[in-house]
Amino acid sequence: MSGGVDSAVAAARAVEAGHEVVGVHLALSRMPGTLRTGSRGCCTIEDSMDAQRAANILGIPYYVWDFSERFKADVVDDFIAEYQAGRTPNPCMRCNERIKFAALLEKAIALGFDAVCTGHYASVITGESGGLELHRGLDAAKDQSYVLGVLTTEQLAHSMFPLGATASKAEVRAEASARGLAVAQKPDSYDICFIPDGDTQGWLSERVGEAEGEIVDRFGEVLGKHLGAHNFTVGQRKGLNIGKPAADGRPRYVLEVQPRSNRVVVGPQEALAVTELAGSRFTWCGVGPANPSVWFDCEVQVRAHSASEPATAAVVEGELVVKLPKPLHGVAPGQTAVIYVGTRVLGQTTIDRTVAADLVAS
Repeated sequence: MSGGVDSAVAAARAVEAGHEVVGVHLALSRMPGTLRTGSRGCCTIEDSMDAQRAANILGIPYYVWDFSERFKADVVDDFIAEYQAGRTPNPCMRCNERIKFAALLEKAIALGFDAVCTGHYASVITGESGGLELHRGLDAAKDQSYVLGVLTTEQLAHSMFPLGATASKAEVRAEASARGLAVAQKPDSYDICFIPDGDTQGWLSERVGEAEGEIVDRFGEVLGKHLGAHNFTVGQRKGLNIGKPAADGRPRYVLEVQPRSNRVVVGPQEALAVTELAGSRFTWCGVGPANPSVWFDCEVQVRAHSASEPATAAVVEGELVVKLPKPLHGVAPGQTAVIYVGTRVLGQTTIDRTVAADLVAS
């Protein structure tokens, strides 16, 4: 129970369905902020109190479990290391993969519980083959199946998502209000929970320090200086501080981050288009393809709130390779590519490399 409306209603529905429910709030920081800043941040003391009030109304036991050390090691430290390596990580994916459906689930099963129930907008169903499948939530605007793409078959068997078939967030808020839950109109959380002020660059600079490096074009010409390659992500346009305009007068974007040389490569927007992406750290969400080395039609989504795009995929020499007939823009190593077949989440990979469309054309 995060202290928000979704998890409170999910708990209420689990109680109503006849399950024995225990509310658990995760303490993910040893020094949480006392109050939220609008809709920024989560896991604060205020959130914990909101969760406890909801549990009291539902008449269920409530506990706070301290996962701060594991969260720091598996999510926060990983986030820093990925940026230092020139990649763009998604901490919500790592949290679901290593905390909510790993550390939390392991402890729950050890204590005799059957499942972890959350307020995510997604559904677990039994497919035609008899295996469990993860599908998109009914409300496309709130669908959260992307951040659950890291779940394995075993984890799906111990997961419950009561909000998956809900038509809209407005319906959830109305239900919370009818149940007397004070969080009915509480704002949704956004941004990175451990960077509640939204200043990712400042947060990273405090932890990894500053080191002057060069901003160069694709041909190696030095265009400017920067104070740390970790401050840049592929696709970034603002904050480049390049005094010299491009020859054609068009804006330039970050094309590549090179942490070893502390260089940032910039270029035109069209150079951001990629027609292929691949990663060796892939998993199947439920039963995977019978023969993954054979190319199959699918869709791929590379951001939590972006649309999925038509693609073909296959496992080639230990990598899950995805080819795109229509180029995607601004895809960065470290992002997660989630593979869909219809509404079903088939699997995911952390992107290790991409192939630029203009390089393929040339």
